[in-house]
Amino acid sequence: MAKPWATLGVDLHLEPTGAGGLRRGLTDALRDAVRTGRLAPGTRLPSSRSLATDLGIARNTVAEAYTDLVAEGWLTARQGSGTRVAERAAVTPADPARSRAAAPRPRAPARPAYSLLPGSPDLAAFPRAAWLKAARRALATAPHDALGYGDPRGRPELRTALAGYLARVRGVRTDPETLLITSGFAHALRIIGPVLAARGVRAVAVESYGLDVYRRLLQQAGLATPPLPYDALGTDPRVPGEAGAVLLTPAHQFPMGLPLHPDRRAAVVDRARRTGGLILEDDYDGEFRYDRQPVGALQGLDPDHVVYFGTASKSLAPGLRLGWMALPPALAREAIAAKGSQDTVGVLEQLTLAEFITSGAYDRHVRSARQRYRRRRDALAEAVAARAPEVTVTGIAAGLHALLRLPPGLEESVVQAAAWQGLALQGLAFHRHPEAATEPLDALVVGYATPTDSAWTGALEALCRVLP
Repeated sequence: MAKPWATLGVDLHLEPTGAGGLRRGLTDALRDAVRTGRLAPGTRLPSSRSLATDLGIARNTVAEAYTDLVAEGWLTARQGSGTRVAERAAVTPADPARSRAAAPRPRAPARPAYSLLPGSPDLAAFPRAAWLKAARRALATAPHDALGYGDPRGRPELRTALAGYLARVRGVRTDPETLLITSGFAHALRIIGPVLAARGVRAVAVESYGLDVYRRLLQQAGLATPPLPYDALGTDPRVPGEAGAVLLTPAHQFPMGLPLHPDRRAAVVDRARRTGGLILEDDYDGEFRYDRQPVGALQGLDPDHVVYFGTASKSLAPGLRLGWMALPPALAREAIAAKGSQDTVGVLEQLTLAEFITSGAYDRHVRSARQRYRRRRDALAEAVAARAPEVTVTGIAAGLHALLRLPPGLEESVVQAAAWQGLALQGLAFHRHPEAATEPLDALVVGYATPTDSAWTGALEALCRVLP
């Protein structure tokens, strides 16, 4: 006969179902207590160690029951706040009809305790004090007309600062007249896509691995997005004949992590010159190179055939909504006209970034961030080598993410196991072009810059626990 379990420290009696063993019994009893409202939303449950001691059972049994209920959405587990009852409408046992309606149903998973999703820097490391200082100086010295509607290209202070910075750091050849300020890369594609379509472009070739949101934005402009081949040297930019443009991440391919091979850099530029085509260069994390000098921007080889895109999303924060395009002179007028009818970018943010760059604060911040992310990259590589020798870490010479190559057939199960550990993690399949002809690879795309410093150790430990 199963023994009654009492006391979670909240005067609650638990009666296990008896079937399926201790773990199943405890899981069912806790689920029923939450569903009927005996455990109210927000109630903090005892630690797995404390409850195991009270019940006289193994700690792993309690921990596994908690994990099951977190995955189902009945409980939440967050670092520093323990395990709690998820926020949901309570149902009293006096109303059987409502009790039936509140039976377990599919629901969104609980917010993960840790995230290693790519695409974001450590937001807690945003240089608030330096940014505030720059904002005050920029606002105090801004002319009155800066607060008007202004030039659709963006504030001249920022375009001038960026032209100098990009030339010095990324080898971009441009000037303030042909720079266009945007609210990010997606905004830039919304501008350039219709411009290309109006010029008669019918297709933009894209990489076999990349973000589907950008493919969709081009498709919304009426452009086809055929995939480029991918091999041991990385992206092979043999542009299909129907494509009048190609979208590349040549400095650090996302998400594979390789730079575009030097021979292929020259070949794709030569092809654009011969055909009159365009290269769309997404330089999303070009400032973060660790083992040698950064790979210069492709745009520097031929500014007349390359549209260069950059943002502050990785170097500072995506919430600033600040990006830029360095346009070929022949394309500038059309792009500026298209942008004039689209979303504008906040003037104060533009003025602040201009001051941040010209004062040297941006360089100092990037150097500091580069050191911090390099330490994390090294810790990731060392931990994986020690704990999961069958996993290969690649793509780590630059950027804010790494590719972890897995033994064949394990990607999906590892991603699922990570979710059970409260770790948000992406597999490489998430980024694969649906029409790509390359052989699928099993890998994880690990954004090691995403966690805060305080969460980094826990996130890395959770990752190591799920690796084969």
